[in-house]
Amino acid sequence: MDLSIILPVYNVEKYIRPCMDSIFKQRLDENVTEVIIINDGTKDRSMEMIADIINQHDNISVINQENQGLSVARNKGIATAKGKYVLMLDSDDLLIDNSLKKLLEIALESEADLIVADFLSMTSQEIENTNISMLEQTVFNYKEKSGTELFLQDLNPHQCFVWRTLFKRDFLINNNLTFVPGIYIQDVPFTHECYLKANKCIRTSWILNIYRHGHKYAASTIFNKKKAKDFCIAIAKTWELNKFEKISSKEQIKLQNDVFISFSTMIKRTIYEIENTSDHFEIIDFLKRQVPDLFFRNSIKQRVVSYLYKYLPHSFIYLIYLYTIIKKFHPFLSLYNHPKRLSDKRQK
Repeated sequence: MDLSIILPVYNVEKYIRPCMDSIFKQRLDENVTEVIIINDGTKDRSMEMIADIINQHDNISVINQENQGLSVARNKGIATAKGKYVLMLDSDDLLIDNSLKKLLEIALESEADLIVADFLSMTSQEIENTNISMLEQTVFNYKEKSGTELFLQDLNPHQCFVWRTLFKRDFLINNNLTFVPGIYIQDVPFTHECYLKANKCIRTSWILNIYRHGHKYAASTIFNKKKAKDFCIAIAKTWELNKFEKISSKEQIKLQNDVFISFSTMIKRTIYEIENTSDHFEIIDFLKRQVPDLFFRNSIKQRVVSYLYKYLPHSFIYLIYLYTIIKKFHPFLSLYNHPKRLSDKRQK
C-alpha cells in the first residue's frame, strides 16, 4: 500500500462531500491507496452526506468512535494505516485536482520522511466562486533538505498545518510521533517534533490543498478557559523538545522563539477574549505548573517578559490587561501599534 489518507469527521456536513470528491479527483490507483474515515461521534448528517461515495469505493474504511477529538482520531488513523505514506486531511478542506499524485511519486522515489507542500487559503464563498478544476499546475519544483534545514528555514509557527505534508509512516511509528490527546492546537508540538527528528525531507511550492478559512473557527472560536489550558499544554509539550539530545544551538534558539510566539498569542487571547480576571490568574498558574522552567532569553523583550512571568505572574497578567485597556481607549497607542494606519492617517 502506497498511501493512507486519514480523514477525521465531526460535524462537517456542509463541507465533507466536496472534501471526499476532491480525494477521488486525484486519479490515484485505488489498489494502492486507502482512505480511512474516522467518524469521531459526529452529531450531524456528515456520514449520510458521503454514504454513496463510501459504497462506491472498495478502498474506503470507516472507524466509528465516540467523540474523542482530532488528536485521538488522527492517532487511531496512523495506527490503522497500511500505506507507506500518510496524509492527514481536515474534512472541511479540499485537495487541488491532480495535486497529490505528483507528491506521492516524489515521496516513493525519494523515500523522504516528510514532503511539505504549499496551500491556498480561501473562504467558502471564494471556493464557490472559483472553478477548482481550472487551478492547473505544470511545473513541479522541489528541493531536498535535511530536517534541520527544514526546521530552520521553513517552519512557520503560525502555520503548523499537518494536512500540507506527506508523512512516511515508518518515520512516525519509529519515532513514536503522536498527537497530544484531547487538546486544542495539537498541530504545533507535533509539527515541531517531526521537523526536529526528520532526516531526509522534500520542500516544494507545489500547491496541495485549499484551506477553508473564515468558518473553521467560527462556531468553535470562542477562546475559553479550556482552550487556554490546552494552549498551555501545547506550549509545554513544544518546550520539552529543548531536551531532545540531537538538537543544535540554532535549532534551540528557533524552537524557543517559536514557543515565545505561542506564549504571547496565548496570553493575548486570554486577556482579550476571556473576561473573568480570576480565570486569567488560573490560566497563568496552570501554565507555570505545566512548564516550570519556561524562560526566554533570546532578546531583551523576552527576558523582561520572562522575569515578570516567573516572579510576578499575576502582576504580569494585570500589566498586560492594563495595557490592552489603555491601547483600546488611547488613539495614539492604537495608531502606534499599526504603523500602516498611522501612515494612512498622515496622508489624508
